[in-house]
Amino acid sequence: MNITKHTLVHEDMKQFFEAYPAQAHPMGVLSSMVCSLSTFYPESLDPNRSPEKKNLTILRLIAKLPTLAAWAYKNSMRHPFMYPKNEYDYCKNFLHMMFAMPTEQYDIDPIVVSALNKLLILHADHEQNCSTSTVRIVGSSQANLYASISAGISALWGPLHGGANQAVIEMLEKIHNDGGDVDKWVLKAKDKDDSFRLMGFGHRVYKNFDPRATIIKKAADDVLEKLNINDPLLAIAKKLEKVALEDEYFKARNLYPNVDFYSGIIYKALGIPTDMFTVMFAIGRLPGWIAQWKEMVEANEPIGRPRQIYTGAVTRDYVPIENRK
Repeated sequence: MNITKHTLVHEDMKQFFEAYPAQAHPMGVLSSMVCSLSTFYPESLDPNRSPEKKNLTILRLIAKLPTLAAWAYKNSMRHPFMYPKNEYDYCKNFLHMMFAMPTEQYDIDPIVVSALNKLLILHADHEQNCSTSTVRIVGSSQANLYASISAGISALWGPLHGGANQAVIEMLEKIHNDGGDVDKWVLKAKDKDDSFRLMGFGHRVYKNFDPRATIIKKAADDVLEKLNINDPLLAIAKKLEKVALEDEYFKARNLYPNVDFYSGIIYKALGIPTDMFTVMFAIGRLPGWIAQWKEMVEANEPIGRPRQIYTGAVTRDYVPIENRK
C-alpha cells in the first residue's frame, strides 16, 4: 500500500481545528486530533481484526500525522489549510502544507527536504524513553493505535522529555538578549556554583559524541550554507559549538553538542516556530512508537502493571475518625 494515498483527513476534522483558539499549543491540538481519528475509523477499535486491517491503520496514521501537524500550525496562524499533494514525498509534502499559500507557488529546496528527512529518521526510535514506554503501557491494554500514540504525544509534550531542542533556542535567545557574549556564558556553565547549564550538550546514554549528531551537524551546515541565513542566534550557536569541540573542560566531561542542539538550529533555519519543535519530534518518533505498539498487541503480551516500592513511614498510629482534627 502507498502511504501517500492516505494523507488526506476527513473534511469534518477541519471543524475540530477551527474550534481551537489560535494560541492553543500545537502539541495539545495534535494529541487530541490523533485520538479523534479513532472516531472516523471505528474498525480500529477491534484488537482482533486481521493483520491487513491493522497495517491499514498504521499506514493511515503515518500518512495523516504530518497533515494534522501542519494544519495545527496553520490554525495557529489563522492561515488557510493546504491540502497534501500525493506527487510529493513525505517531507516535501509536509513542508508544502506548513508554508505554502493558495495564492502563490511555493518552491521547496531539495537540501531542506533532505535535512528534514534525516532529522525524522534519526529521531525514529531511541530505547525505552518516557513517551515510548507510555505507548507500550497503553498499547498493552489493547487500546487502539490512535489512542496509544495520542498518549505518547502527551508524554513527549513534557518539557523534561521533548522540549530539549526548544530549550536550546531559548538558551540562545537568552545569550543574545544579554549582549551575545558567548565567553561569559561559557564561564557561567563552568562555574559549579552557577545554576546555568548549556542546553543541547552531553547525553544521558551517550558518554561520547552522540552518533546521531554527526549526521545532523552535516545537515545543519548544508542548510545554513544553502539558505545563507543571517540570524544572530545561529551565529551564537556556531560559537558555542566551536567552544564545546575545542575547550578541554567540555572535552574532558564529554559535553559534546547532541542531536537536540543541531535539530533546534535546523528547525530555526527552516522557519519552524519553537512551539512546533516537539511536534516535529513526534512526527519523527512515530514509526518507532508504532513498532513498539505493534510488538505489544501482536505478541500476546500481558497488560502492563508497573510495581511500586513504598518509601513512606513504616509505622503509623491509627487515629479513629471521631478523634481526628
